[in-house]
Amino acid sequence: MESIEKSIIIYIVVNDSFVNENFGDNLITLTPDDVRQRFGTLFAKKFLVMVDERAGVAEIIEHCLARGPIEWDAMNRYRAGGVVTGCLVEGTSMTLKAKLGRAPVNFGAAADDIGGQALEAVEVSGNEVTTSWSGIAGAGVGVAACLPQAPGVLRSEYPTEDDLSIGGARTNRVRIISPRYEKLCFGIDDTDTRTEGATWVMALRCAESCRIEGVEFLNMRLVQLNPKVPQKTTNCVGSALNFAVKPQNVTELKEYIRKYIEEHTFSSDTGIACYRGIDFTMDSPAFRWVKTEIMTLDQAERESQTLGIEFLDRNAKKGRIGALGAVLWGNRGIEAAGLYGEHL
Repeated sequence: MESIEKSIIIYIVVNDSFVNENFGDNLITLTPDDVRQRFGTLFAKKFLVMVDERAGVAEIIEHCLARGPIEWDAMNRYRAGGVVTGCLVEGTSMTLKAKLGRAPVNFGAAADDIGGQALEAVEVSGNEVTTSWSGIAGAGVGVAACLPQAPGVLRSEYPTEDDLSIGGARTNRVRIISPRYEKLCFGIDDTDTRTEGATWVMALRCAESCRIEGVEFLNMRLVQLNPKVPQKTTNCVGSALNFAVKPQNVTELKEYIRKYIEEHTFSSDTGIACYRGIDFTMDSPAFRWVKTEIMTLDQAERESQTLGIEFLDRNAKKGRIGALGAVLWGNRGIEAAGLYGEHL
């Protein structure tokens, strides 16, 4: 049995350029409905890819019926290398961070130094994104039969008919093509007063009411800012809204957020900030300042220009400081909700 496993591993690692060499004129293209018809309805509930070409990165979101497959896929993809740089599992969903481009993978039957499933490439072409996958045995079922039928997939390409034979000890390869999305994070602060309103409520209502085609609300985060600042309501908390957006809908979404918040705010100090991208391409002391210092409006506006953050509000008042803080921490995990340096 050990010799059989080793021969499988060697074959897969040596042939990590398999996809490039074998996706030719004879490839098989299937829609999600075709995949369901062939294999039956499986368990992938969502597939979405956002790209940030300026930073050279992508973020892939997947939802599954159960947590187990998500956890196993996450660990194996990370171990297999390829273009994967990080992964977050929350319940039955996974957020996978990856580099744009292609990289060698190391996968095969289960072992301590390889993964059973791998992401070989993330490539952008116009308004589409192609992700290239490899899997063996049950993990091959995941990439060949499960993911290709997820809502969000446009079509999938298989190099040969053998890659559509799933299960057992087989190896499967597939390219999944999906719409190109970008990521926008909005920071909102100072919409309430000491007698009226709550910024997080308004922010969630804004996201919930958005019905723009090509826009998908991802999540919302409450960001604890410095509680010692003198000019605040009570808790000194900003709100961050994250959206996946098709490039042609970016301007419409920004205008929708600005208009909704300005029409529903209770304060004349409201700030609205926006960052278009997945990762910040540089660090800034403002990540710490918004939670520990008393920042000035001039500092906030200067740091926003350095980091590529845009203010959408027309007030140009102190709310921009908290809005900047919400954007900076809007994708930094549960620590966003805590004081600086506080962890669970």
